[in-house]
Formats: sequence, structure tokens, C-alpha cells
Amino acid sequence: MTDPLRPPNPLRTAPGGSAVPLDRAYDTALLDLDGVVYAGGAAIDHAADSLASARRNGMHLAYVTNNASRTPQAVAAHLTELGVPAAPGDVVTSAQAVARLIAEEVPAGARVLTVGAEGLYAALRERGLEPVDSADDDPAAVAQGYGGPGLEWGRFAEAAYAVARGVPWFASNGDRTLPSGRGIAPGNGAAIEVVRIATGAEPRIAGKPMPPMHRETVLRTGAKRPLVVGDRLDTDIEGAYNGGVDSLLVLTGVTDAGQLLAAVPQQRPTYVAADLRGLLTGQPPVVVSADGAACCGGWTASVRGDVLALDGEGGGADGALDGLRALCAAAWTRAGEGRCGLDAGKALETLGW
Repeated sequence: MTDPLRPPNPLRTAPGGSAVPLDRAYDTALLDLDGVVYAGGAAIDHAADSLASARRNGMHLAYVTNNASRTPQAVAAHLTELGVPAAPGDVVTSAQAVARLIAEEVPAGARVLTVGAEGLYAALRERGLEPVDSADDDPAAVAQGYGGPGLEWGRFAEAAYAVARGVPWFASNGDRTLPSGRGIAPGNGAAIEVVRIATGAEPRIAGKPMPPMHRETVLRTGAKRPLVVGDRLDTDIEGAYNGGVDSLLVLTGVTDAGQLLAAVPQQRPTYVAADLRGLLTGQPPVVVSADGAACCGGWTASVRGDVLALDGEGGGADGALDGLRALCAAAWTRAGEGRCGLDAGKALETLGW
């Protein structure tokens, strides 16, 4: 089993390569949902077929989400409706991670002032805790999770009253935004700011990229060679880095090519793919020369002054991806432990990104 306390991955200066398909190289895919499997309630193109193929090839699929609003049963039912068969035990949520964290800190059966949706309430009950709705109910902790657009403003006030009195404050996750079918919407991190501004306090956060979420995932899946699959650098990829495991970034969610090039070390993925079809293939090698130039496929990326330049021509279905991988290697090599600030506009335009 992967050790949740394993040291983070070393500094990554180029995407990795794999001679065998990723669904053969890893035993378990730890898949984010929003922006990876679906967006706005609809399945993302190629997701269902790709996951079905990975499952047939022997890969265990686990769905790991920072969204604490729904129960694992509801998430599994939704996935099944979208053509991605799943059982509740295949789903791991940040609500479960924060519930375990709270249960380790408060007495058994303790009251927890809960601000969120049914997923958070159910996870707390699973740990033997009693959700309550008022700061006057003598809570031993405050738990805050995404409650959806219908969450009443007064719920934040109750949390603020309790936190201001010194009640320990926990949050399922800190995602400031989440993707929807209509665009990017405020996430739980935005709701946390309401209580933080009112109290000046800081919550203990369980969800990605924090270690409690990685621990919860490993405990529930038993993964030995996990691959984190996500669309967000600051949660999915950084969470994999913190857990010392490999990651695959898919470009179907919130991260675009420019943001990927500018990624700081802890947010640089092991692999990059356009979508979940990347699970079914290997990854080409990226070769970096002594002068920092990077080659992948038919492309060569290099730094010229303050510009990331791209030469050559990639062939095949993944030609544009090979160019992006080469650009990542040149950018990350130059940036080292920092963030690349080079102008990549023309190079990305060449690739159609």
C-alpha cells in the first residue's frame, strides 16, 4: 500500500514517459470527477468508453472528489446513469476525509455544527458524530462543505458564531471554483472566505491537495500503484505530489495549456493527455539536452530570450500534445523551482492551444 506519509515527488522538470499504456502500468486510477469524467452533469467526450476499456484491462477505478455535497451513493448512481458503472464503495469524497479527521479529534458521538449538504451530514454520521445546525447546540467542532447554490446565508453566520467562540473549524476542501455546464462557479473555498473574513480564523482542510484526502483514498481503495487523474493543478496534481504518487493531467477541465507551462514544481503532472483516452496509451519520452532544449515527437522547444519557441512538426493524433509536452519540459527546466514567466503565445498558437 502507498504510504500516506511518503515524501513528496522530486522536482519535475519534464513530463514523464511510459512505454506501456497507463492502465497497465498502474493498478488504480484515482479519478477526479468535475472536469474529468463529467461537467455540468453531462459526461465528457470519450470518458465512458475510455474508463470501460481501462476497467476491462484490469485497472481499478476509484472516483475521488473534493465535492462534499453528495453522498457516495448519489455520486455512484449519477456515474452509472452517465454510462460509467460505479458502486458507492468506488467513490471517495472530501466529506469522508474531513469526517475522519474530525472523529480523530473529538469524543465519540460529539455534536458537529454542519454547514453543507447531505454528503457531509452522511459522512459525519458514518463516523458516529451528530450533525447540528446551531452554534447554540454546544458543538465540539464546525464542519463546512459545499452546500450548493441554495445554501442559506444564515448557515455561514452560525459557523462564524461558533468559530469566534473558539470551536475548532474544519473544511472539506478549499476549492475556490468548480466547473459547471454554464462556466466556472464559486466553490467551497469561496464559502470558507465568508467565515474567515468574519472571524479571522483558519480552518483545517481535509480535501485535495491536503494529506488527509490522500490518506482517506488509500485507506478506502487499497491502491498499491495509484495514478491520480485530474484537471486541476492546485488540487489533483498537487495532491498527488504531496502523496508521492504519479499523476495524469487531462485538459478537459479548468487547466489550460498556458497555466500548465507556468506550473510550480508541486503542480507539475507526471503525464499530460487531452482527455481520458490518455489512460489507454503510453506516453512518449521527452528528451532534454544540456542547453535546456526539449524534444518530443517531431517538436523541439527552446528558450530564446524571454520567449518559448517551438520548431518542427509533430505528426499523428497526438502531434499537438507532443509539442505541448516539449514546451513543458523547456519551460519547467528554465523555471527550476519557480514559475515560468516566458511568453509562449506564438508556440501555443502553432499547436492550436
